[in-house]
Amino acid sequence: VHVVPHVGPLPHIAWQRDLETGILAGSFIVPPNDDAFTGSVELTDEDGSIVVLDVVSGVVCGLDVVMWPELVELPGLAAPVEAREGQVLVPSRAARRGATVLEFDAALAASTDPAARTIHLRFGARRAVEPIRVADRMLLEVDAAGRLAGVWLQDLPDDSGTD
Repeated sequence: VHVVPHVGPLPHIAWQRDLETGILAGSFIVPPNDDAFTGSVELTDEDGSIVVLDVVSGVVCGLDVVMWPELVELPGLAAPVEAREGQVLVPSRAARRGATVLEFDAALAASTDPAARTIHLRFGARRAVEPIRVADRMLLEVDAAGRLAGVWLQDLPDDSGTD
C-alpha cells in the first residue's frame, strides 16, 4: 500500500454490528476516481476468520469483520494517540485486470478492551508499524515494507448494534 497525506477534515466512520450474524461493518465516503482500484481486500486465516477491507477509488475506506478471530480481552487496551492522518491507497497494479477482490491468506489476531468499544485486529506476525488515522474512529497500521499490518477500531457500538 501507499500512504498519502489526508487533506481536510477526517471522514466519519459509522460502525454497525449485526446482532444475528456478529458481523461488524463500517465505512466512509471517498470521491470517485475511475482510474483507481475499487473492490475488496479479503484476508482469511486458516481458522476461518475473515476480514474484508473496502477500497473505493484506491482508498481503503471501510472494513467488515465477517468471521471473528478469537478475541483476547486486554485491560487498558487503547489505540495509539500519536498517529499521522492520511489515506492508505491500494495501487491499481495490485489487482489483476478487472479483478474486484484481492484475496490473501494471513494470520489474524484480535484483542479488545473489557467494554468491547476498542478492538485491535492484527494481520500476520507482530512487527514494527506506523499507525495512520484514516477516519475519526479507525487507524490502519502499515509496516516499513508498505504492507497492511493491522487496524484499530474505536468507539464501537454497544450491544444495540449501532453507534
